[in-house]
Amino acid sequence: MDGRGRRVAITGFGVVAPCGVGKEAFWAGLLGPGVTDRKVTTLDDWDPSPWYDSPKEARRADRFEQFAIAAAAEAFADSGRPEVAPERFGTIFATGIGGLHTLEEQVQLRLEKGERRVSPFLIPMLMANAAGAAISMRYGLQGPNETVVTACAASTQAMGYAARLISWGTCDAVVTGGSEACITPTGIAGFTNMTALSSSGVSMPFDVKRDGFVMGEGAAVFVLEEWESAVARGATIHGEILGAASNADAHHITAPAPRGAGAAVCMRMALADSGLRADQVAQINAHGTSTPLNDAAEAEAVASVFVDDLPPMTSTKGVTGHALGAAGSLEAAASLLSIRHRLIPPTANTTEVLTDAKIDLVIGEPRPWEPGPVMSNNFGFGGHNGTLVLGPAA
Repeated sequence: MDGRGRRVAITGFGVVAPCGVGKEAFWAGLLGPGVTDRKVTTLDDWDPSPWYDSPKEARRADRFEQFAIAAAAEAFADSGRPEVAPERFGTIFATGIGGLHTLEEQVQLRLEKGERRVSPFLIPMLMANAAGAAISMRYGLQGPNETVVTACAASTQAMGYAARLISWGTCDAVVTGGSEACITPTGIAGFTNMTALSSSGVSMPFDVKRDGFVMGEGAAVFVLEEWESAVARGATIHGEILGAASNADAHHITAPAPRGAGAAVCMRMALADSGLRADQVAQINAHGTSTPLNDAAEAEAVASVFVDDLPPMTSTKGVTGHALGAAGSLEAAASLLSIRHRLIPPTANTTEVLTDAKIDLVIGEPRPWEPGPVMSNNFGFGGHNGTLVLGPAA
């Protein structure tokens, strides 16, 4: 990254999503039908017991933490344990909201049965850093353990920060990614009343008929390590983090800056950090939430950055829904799987692309491609922008 430090390899990753638990099931889901006729998409029959020693242990973890633990187990099984001293092994994790399920349940319990019935585990279950802390403790990771909470940009920014810790020599390996599980009655009501959710129950990114997002949930976890040590231990390298950037619109608490100005600057910063030209990017995994303002702004930002060198672009949110703070991690996983399978998943449900958008959106069928650098964008309430550039293992 940015020519100043060490290369960063991705040697393992795991996924928990409504369209598939486990990265291969997730990939199959991305190639399947999109979400329709519902305002949310959830893991309907989620059972955390395979990842915990007892039902009691599982009950003491909020749903977003359970997702993170399950995805981390797959990531470590995939990677093997990097040969790194515990104090050089970090945990940089992300969420947008944290343990909302626990908070809502316990508030209701207090109102109905009194304060003495509130669980003593309320605080450690609802706190935003619970998932990252749980991963750190389960695997004995004693390096920096921090949680990024920047709305829907959180996972992308966490992964960029994690990569820099390795690039700069602060850590030799880092577990990173994000998790979110805030599909609760109050969460749904809040997003509905601010008119963010789709009234038609269809996520259709960049479509002229788009009317809001479908709320999703899930987690993706990645094992990053210093490139040379990964090669030396014979690890399978799924890809490389080539660059990343983060900035702020400083414009509005929910609306993007006009014409996607802040997002465009963020993309240019990520290109500079990776040492790439715009014409070297081979795919864009868009934030693409299916909201009127976001999609229009992102399309303008992409057009302004890439001009006549527009790479194919996709949004996976037509299938996954919008998993808020976990969105960037799920989309990074989709990008790695796109590289592996040499296919770009189509933007599900989208049939009529924004007429004035100068973008090359993949719709209808998966598109074969020659894998190259992938730019993954995520933008969040508060004006947060994050861009990650991933590359094939080369």
